[in-house]
Amino acid sequence: MWERGLVLSAPGKAILHGEHAVVHGKVALAVALDLRTFLRLRPCAEGRVCVRLPGVGVLRSWDIPSLQALRSGFAADFDESKPPSVEQLDTLREFAGIAAGATAPESLATLAFLYMCLAISAKYGDVPSMDILVWSELPTGAGLGSSAAYSVCLAAALLSACGAVSCPLKEGESTARWTEEELTLINSWAFQGERVIHGNPSGVDNAVGTWGGALRYQSGKITPLKRVPALRILLTNTNVPRSTKVLVAGVKEKILKFPAIIKPVLDSIDAISQECQSVLEVMSANPSPEHYPVLEELFDINQHHLNVIGVGHPSLDRLCRVTASHGLHSKLTGAGGGGCGITLLRPDTSALAVEAAKRDLCACGFECWETSIGAPGVTLHSSSSLKAEVLHALTES
Repeated sequence: MWERGLVLSAPGKAILHGEHAVVHGKVALAVALDLRTFLRLRPCAEGRVCVRLPGVGVLRSWDIPSLQALRSGFAADFDESKPPSVEQLDTLREFAGIAAGATAPESLATLAFLYMCLAISAKYGDVPSMDILVWSELPTGAGLGSSAAYSVCLAAALLSACGAVSCPLKEGESTARWTEEELTLINSWAFQGERVIHGNPSGVDNAVGTWGGALRYQSGKITPLKRVPALRILLTNTNVPRSTKVLVAGVKEKILKFPAIIKPVLDSIDAISQECQSVLEVMSANPSPEHYPVLEELFDINQHHLNVIGVGHPSLDRLCRVTASHGLHSKLTGAGGGGCGITLLRPDTSALAVEAAKRDLCACGFECWETSIGAPGVTLHSSSSLKAEVLHALTES
């Protein structure tokens, strides 16, 4: 049983190539962003479970006897191999005072926490008294895997608290990772959290959050890439809301209307994903500046394809024009129709050029982050390894 405070984190994700084509059986490459969600877990001596998510306005606390009584009603039905039942979620909503059908981030985050807390403790031990604080560098609702990073952090923390996985950080170490077997268990429970939040997720986001690096996804099969270079990128949020469901339906309609035109475009996007995977694998073994023009050209071609299938947006066109004026190459990432875009930064891209591009993008009303892809998955941290702003958030909240 865990007896000391823990700090852990999990990365967000971006789709490098394969958006929308993946819905039709093609390859997609998902990559871990070095923008992370952090969780601090502390023992609580008051016989309570507290969870605080200041980013979405959650501050909840329950006494242990109430949670145990709630859990006893359907403890036998908790299992990481099957999805939460409608009855379970309805019971948890009633307990937490969450309205039926509520989809606000704070409601879903609370529901996921309650389900995972009760389910994991039902299988591995009593509900421990604990205080959980979550802080994130990831924006919510931007298609960057914020909910999956949260679910991965929760799974790792709760499994550690119940003694189902180890606490691998040793004295003097700054970071540590779990064993492959333990990561598989963390991922399976994180997927349950994603099921609570999203209903029927693919499992890609939580897998990226668990293992990090890059994953190949095709027709339900997730394959981690063995080695991935840490590529620098600009990540830009246009702040234009969009509906993934509507965009996916629009692509399907185009396929039905113009099959001889759109199907070859999806085949080409598939080829881009596979070519990019090959380039990344070569770069991992033998990094060379000559690979960057290839990656840039793949970005350009794919962005045009995504416009052809109808998931572009004037805001994304503007993003691409602004970065092109600084000699940089961009594409949308995720569902499109607004949302986010990624811009590749070559090793020789100067800090001045990056700052100028960020300034011009922010002048458009966009938000920008300079980060990298290929980041490590869920990680245990010592306090000394945390960035100043993260440490401040986790100690002052």
